[in-house]
Amino acid sequence: MSQPSRPDFDQYMVPNYAPAAFVPVRGAGSRVWDQAGKEYLDFSGGIAVNALGHCHPAAVAALTEQGSKLWHVSNVFTNEPALALAEKLVEATFADKVFFCNSGAEANEAALKLARRASIERFGEKKHKVLSALNSFHGRTFFTVCVGGQPKYSDGFGPKPEGIAYFEYNNLASLEALIDDETACVIVEPIQGEGGVTPATQAFLEGVRALCTKHNALLIFDEVQSGMGRTGHLYAYQAYGVTPDILSSAKSLGGGFPIGAMLTTSDVAKHLAVGTHGTTYGGNPLACAVAGAVFGVVNTPEVLAGVNTKRTRYEAALARINGEVGVFAEVRGLGLLIGAELKSEYAGRAKDILGLAAEEGLMVLMAGPNVIRFAPSLVIDDADIDEGMARFAKALRRFVG
Repeated sequence: MSQPSRPDFDQYMVPNYAPAAFVPVRGAGSRVWDQAGKEYLDFSGGIAVNALGHCHPAAVAALTEQGSKLWHVSNVFTNEPALALAEKLVEATFADKVFFCNSGAEANEAALKLARRASIERFGEKKHKVLSALNSFHGRTFFTVCVGGQPKYSDGFGPKPEGIAYFEYNNLASLEALIDDETACVIVEPIQGEGGVTPATQAFLEGVRALCTKHNALLIFDEVQSGMGRTGHLYAYQAYGVTPDILSSAKSLGGGFPIGAMLTTSDVAKHLAVGTHGTTYGGNPLACAVAGAVFGVVNTPEVLAGVNTKRTRYEAALARINGEVGVFAEVRGLGLLIGAELKSEYAGRAKDILGLAAEEGLMVLMAGPNVIRFAPSLVIDDADIDEGMARFAKALRRFVG
């Protein structure tokens, strides 16, 4: 068989993705090389997944060690790496209990099922409503994609689950108009990721918490993208000082190895009794061993403090570049989840910038058609930031002609 190449995607793969023209084959730290040997600086982080960059020694060591011991046993049994990781998460957060799965969508699916079940068991069948923000994103299972407030992702698949309504993000009055005593839960991202890298305001999150408490509704924070050090705190709720009842985590949790987790209190967790929910791969020893190693690096004062130091470096570079090319209307986000929104005259052209950046040897992301998103390694070297932003500047100069 010949070496696989990009055209093979079009021949063999379901056409739900449109991957870049180059095929990455190797990574080290914040650098990636393609089949032709071209080097790229990675500011995309696998969509906020590669918290420690590529092939971090701690993660490689954990994977190698566990790979020679135990790969999979299912949840008919428990295993040491899962128990060790659960203990770390509980000790570092509000949570008492952890449920492991394989992705952010699964973590949110579990969170939503738990919230509904707990509410119904406590207050009756009428307490089932789910409230979510417009322009939110909570995954691609049918339940989570319908809860996400972006119809473009959920339309066209037939009848949608009932009992879901949407409020405006950062508009407390909009939520207040919807929430009532039949509301089971409110799910919100502390930072809307796919929706444009928009942080919640302090007053909004505090108000959401107060409304949930008033109406006996469970508050779910979707921290799939904002969690595991991305904001300079282990989880973004800690930056706000607003505590949810349930939290979903994934992406950076495994540093590149697929894993998700739902965190909650004992009082809520008891409603997922034996047999009510499950997953074959959740709590997999390989995934949990790697995630435990990633956690050990990320949850340190040095790394967490370094996140905002590095953010300042990105912001300064973006300000310098934008002073020259005048492409961006706003730069926002928290920590190393950064969104740069295009001015109106460049609306809808973020994808063009992605292509030009790749040609200059830089991997960046979009967050909708108008926002360039940066989600680099939390331990990226300053020299790599500087070099990557120099490449970004070249791409933008070409973009504006």
